[in-house]
Amino acid sequence: MKKQLFGTNGVRGIVGKDMTPDLVLRIGKALGTLRPGKIAVGRDTRTTGPVLVNAIKAGLLETGCDVIDCGILPTPALQYIVKEHCDGGAMITASHNPPEYNGVKIIEPDGTEMGDEETVKLESLLAEKAVSSQSWDSVGTEVAEPQLIEEYVKAVNSRFSGKPGKNMIVVVDPGSGPACRTTPAILQALGCRVITINGIMDGTFPGRLPEPSPDGLKGLAALVLANKAAFGVAHDGDADRAVFIDDQGSFVEENQEFAVVTQQICKKAGSGTIVTPVSTSLAAEIVARGAGCRVRYTPVGSIYVARTMMELEKAGEKVILGGEGNGGLIFPEHQYCRDGGMTAAMMVSLLSESGEKLSSLVQQLPERHMVKEKIFTSHGPRLMELLNTRFSHDSIDLTDGLKISRQNSWALIRASGTEPLVRIMVDAENLEGCQKFYREIKNIVDEILASFV
Repeated sequence: MKKQLFGTNGVRGIVGKDMTPDLVLRIGKALGTLRPGKIAVGRDTRTTGPVLVNAIKAGLLETGCDVIDCGILPTPALQYIVKEHCDGGAMITASHNPPEYNGVKIIEPDGTEMGDEETVKLESLLAEKAVSSQSWDSVGTEVAEPQLIEEYVKAVNSRFSGKPGKNMIVVVDPGSGPACRTTPAILQALGCRVITINGIMDGTFPGRLPEPSPDGLKGLAALVLANKAAFGVAHDGDADRAVFIDDQGSFVEENQEFAVVTQQICKKAGSGTIVTPVSTSLAAEIVARGAGCRVRYTPVGSIYVARTMMELEKAGEKVILGGEGNGGLIFPEHQYCRDGGMTAAMMVSLLSESGEKLSSLVQQLPERHMVKEKIFTSHGPRLMELLNTRFSHDSIDLTDGLKISRQNSWALIRASGTEPLVRIMVDAENLEGCQKFYREIKNIVDEILASFV
């Protein structure tokens, strides 16, 4: 069985259309039935947050769960709280989606997002309406604990000694999201002088959209240059990701970000394993190998990265970093989930230890170029079958979709499980080779799709 409602990172939709209080109420009932006990809930700053958080609390309370309402906070902060205190959690957020969207992320007792098998069980309870409703004298209780966010901030800072950010200026763009409450405080505790933009929580996102794009971060880049800052950092709508502007005011592409952090952590560790999806640029593997480390690849999605890291650790392997090429990094000594606040703090520490500027570290990376494209089609599964046959003479990896490797280049074709589209990604060491490889893939895809008409 496969997930039907939930995607890679929870369930999301336009509020009032795909995402309704009734649906969220039913998700709360299903979660309370599947994970009875103490459940922490939180939300991002979206205007529809209060409606949906009350819906999920009602569902949980009806099943007899005791609810801890943590208020507005980043997803990784709620994940930390669940790991330390609770039997599960639910975050009301649509992450990087526009303001009209909202959604639900389900958190397991260990702080990770719910995996596929358990999510299928949750969806089965939703479909069958096989939930447990308690009598009037057995319903759950609710307690507001907004101060628990402070535990998360202290936990991040406890991973660093001294004041690595002393004499360092950092500009923070929380994007009017919940990181307004955390990232400036984290960096100030590290000794940084912090300047903020879009630092007031506002669910209409007046300064920029929740997705931190190069165009949306022009204001952040201008502040970095004007204040001669070491870097700027921006978060998505729930702050489980962090993206950077370097000291020259340039946007650091997220695959470059992952490679920079990989290189510095591998140099420090001397050995170990990096875990990342098959969609991550080869730059990370090149720098990891150069520093004596290895890379293990997973399907696309932070859930798969986190669970693979945990499995490898349990098997005795030394795992030193995980993450995706989208600004979502996982630091296993802290917790097994993407954490934007921790990523910002780690950047301060790595720059302090290396004595180099972020722009310099980016320039030292191996040259890579990436092309990404979406093709809208309802023939995704059949297309993937035929592509597998057409490229059978190449080195093929079927971890997630179809990954074709050729020397120092690769192409990944994946059919979406939730939308009628196919994604194509190509990663190569020069732009000409990247575009040539992409055109080859695209021409074959077009040829196959034309045969379906």
